[in-house]
Amino acid sequence: MAQPRVKARKESVLAERFAVFAECLLTGVWIAVASAGVVTYPAAFAAGARHLRRRTAHQGGGWREFVGDFRTAMRRGWVVGLGGWVAVALVWVDVQAVRAGLPGGPLVGAAGLFALIGAAVAGLRAAAVWAPGERWRVLLAEAGRRTVLDPAGSFMVVGGLALVVLSAVFIAPLAVPVLGAVAAAAVAVEERHRHR
Repeated sequence: MAQPRVKARKESVLAERFAVFAECLLTGVWIAVASAGVVTYPAAFAAGARHLRRRTAHQGGGWREFVGDFRTAMRRGWVVGLGGWVAVALVWVDVQAVRAGLPGGPLVGAAGLFALIGAAVAGLRAAAVWAPGERWRVLLAEAGRRTVLDPAGSFMVVGGLALVVLSAVFIAPLAVPVLGAVAAAAVAVEERHRHR
């Protein structure tokens, strides 16, 4: 006797989108934990972005895959993290010049702040496309070009960063899961750019 055919049950669009949102929040917690090493944040975002790419492609993956990607990204990613902190220190010096009232201070301070935001966006865009075997230097150079040539996408990433900052200001613990939303925004911006 033939077995009756059973249709595969599909998730509703709303359920699927909510699942992705929940995965973003969980990934934000993973990114925050992995970023505890101060210079590990580029590798943490790269592993988080790769996890979210797998999730949206309906491929398997979980905490173990995240940790494996994080370890692989850390091989050279810590240098990128150190460079980020050097950039923050240079902008801090710029801000001190503005506060001291040095001639040209406001212009230099504003330029430094814009350069830091641009570097953060390029770093996130590089992390969003990272895969094992990729070189951070090449990823950052290409992401820097995309940051300048795709201003709409870059502003979307800036919006995600602003969301984290505002979350931290109003409800500090909320900034942790929102990090996953920033990684998702960077992934979405890179996918949008790839399909243009």
